[in-house]
Amino acid sequence: MSLAEPAALPVATSAAPRLDVLKRLGTRFRASLPAYLLLLPSLVFLALFTYGAMGRVLVDALYQRATPKAPVRFVGLDNVAAVLADPAFSGAVVNNLVYAVGTAVPSIGLALLFALALSRTNAVSSALRTALFLPVLIPMVAASALFMFIFLPNVGLLDYYIGRLLPVLPNWLGDPDIALYAIMVITIWKNAGYYMLFFLAGLQAVPEDVMEAAHLDGAGPYMRLRHIILPELKPTFLFVTVIATLNAVTQVDHVFVMTQGGPSNSTNLVLFYIYQQAVEHYDVGKASAATLLTLAALMGLTALSFRTMANREGGP
Repeated sequence: MSLAEPAALPVATSAAPRLDVLKRLGTRFRASLPAYLLLLPSLVFLALFTYGAMGRVLVDALYQRATPKAPVRFVGLDNVAAVLADPAFSGAVVNNLVYAVGTAVPSIGLALLFALALSRTNAVSSALRTALFLPVLIPMVAASALFMFIFLPNVGLLDYYIGRLLPVLPNWLGDPDIALYAIMVITIWKNAGYYMLFFLAGLQAVPEDVMEAAHLDGAGPYMRLRHIILPELKPTFLFVTVIATLNAVTQVDHVFVMTQGGPSNSTNLVLFYIYQQAVEHYDVGKASAATLLTLAALMGLTALSFRTMANREGGP
């Protein structure tokens, strides 16, 4: 019996730290339980409508259904191959690239110009900021209806004011060569004021003492813009570029209202192509495959952008 008693001591001493760990975990859980309860509605929403939807798209991309009432059959990656081989998809991708560049560059340029012009806060600049931001508050469907009236052939506001200058009036939304550029105008009009807010916030971070020192040293407005303001706005430029790219892929309400992807698929964008496959052709597998390809491209672009931002912030 005297030999067995010392053997029980290590068991008792090893159980004590485990109990302490369990007590600490229980205390932390009770302390953080209110926070998790507050987050629960958002977590449920994300699980059902974001991650659940992504999982459903991933599953649908692996199956195919010939007709609405036909049974589904597993096809693997055939839907992805069919999307990549579809000329309509490649055309939509090219249109989206042109649309993204043609809307992001002018929108960001105008936003920077507006922010520089209205960086000083006074009554006039505040009124102008409000006026430039108003298009953001107008729904895209309502704005599209407004621009359809502006682009109406022969009787629209645009033709009325430039009709005396051009020998032949173009059909802004009916000509395949200019229809895509016509719908770019509405996106630039809506987004320039929105991006202006980010540049106004970025300008607040520009050191005033550095600007004053550069002014005293004889640096003109262009030199201060090039060597002080623009370098300080690099993170803002990167963030706004990502937002503008996402908007170029996800904003297609004006395409639905104004052109329906025409004429001759000249305004068919990737998201409208997905809509056509899912709703008009009832090819859910192909639409899901196109969605996965689009998500992969956007996630890759976003990851690359944030990695670039992190490298610049961590650099000298």
